[in-house]
Amino acid sequence: MVEGDSKRKTIKLSIILSVTLSILIIIAILYFTIDAETIDKLRSVKIRYEFFGLAVLLNIIWWFLWGARLKILSNAIDPDVKISLWKSTKIVITNLFLAGITPSMAGGEPVRIYLLNKEGMNVGSSTAAVLGERLIDAVFILLVIPFAIFIFKDEPEVAYLATGLWIGIIIFMIAIVVFIYAIIRPEKTKSFLFYLNKKISRFSKKKESKRNVLSRINQEVDNFHNSMTCFIGNKKKSLLFACIVTVLFWSAGFFIPSMIMLGLGLEPFFIKSYAAQILLLVIVMMPTTPGSSGIAELGIAGLYGVLIGGSIIGVFTILYRFISYHMNLIAGAIFQYRIFKSVASFSMDMIKGNEDSNSSYK
Repeated sequence: MVEGDSKRKTIKLSIILSVTLSILIIIAILYFTIDAETIDKLRSVKIRYEFFGLAVLLNIIWWFLWGARLKILSNAIDPDVKISLWKSTKIVITNLFLAGITPSMAGGEPVRIYLLNKEGMNVGSSTAAVLGERLIDAVFILLVIPFAIFIFKDEPEVAYLATGLWIGIIIFMIAIVVFIYAIIRPEKTKSFLFYLNKKISRFSKKKESKRNVLSRINQEVDNFHNSMTCFIGNKKKSLLFACIVTVLFWSAGFFIPSMIMLGLGLEPFFIKSYAAQILLLVIVMMPTTPGSSGIAELGIAGLYGVLIGGSIIGVFTILYRFISYHMNLIAGAIFQYRIFKSVASFSMDMIKGNEDSNSSYK
């Protein structure tokens, strides 16, 4: 009970910290950018609310495309467990809450693994599907980064972001190497997990027989290895479809800022905005603040200030951050509450009790 209370307090602290940081940085941006010119610009242009509606629609499409990719990977890994588009999309929306209050969106992965496991997939296969998403994302980002850097190469105003970008690129490359090594060397992965479990078990109050733990690790690493290597074999088509959906998935999100700019009566800067989103994604994916709050807002202001000017950047940042972050946080909280009856009760320990039931949530 004490451990559960501690986890709930940690999640609540993350919620408060991420939302507070986001709001404070937005207020600061507004304070330093709103002036008479801002008011004049807003009065002189015709606000096109339909484009704000399109921005919201693109964000919802983003949810469903993410759900489609998860469905493709999950059904390819375990053909016996048929997951519908709506169920995979519910899993994605539910994961948005914890993803939105943790660095690098890392809190969303355990939620997706748990809910896939609840649908009947074993933990190893669920983990393979979720980490497979991360691997595809990392490869996509590394492939498009040169395009983004080329577009912004002559913009000295964004030079201060260079350090963050290079750190992000290095982290992505290391993650890919570690991930591929874990796939091709399962025995080394098992040895590392055995060592890790031995160290962690000293501090854990829950005692489980050593034989059971080693057996579970053996089984799930084998499941993970077999699930990932299936894409090298007869599941290449599924992997190709997942890659295509990944491009559509990120592109849907990348065009949201252009819709907001059109709504504000500004030029949409489709190509430059797409490139800015790539650079922003690298920064946001770095393990910094919960939900990258504060960092994301500053990145938006820095990158888009170059495109639309400083006077209206605060208004743009509020609209964009609300649609792409706060809207996801609210939707994720609603879905997580419906499933777990709380927004602060999820724990990976729940997987253990759920693993043998293979039941479906409603």
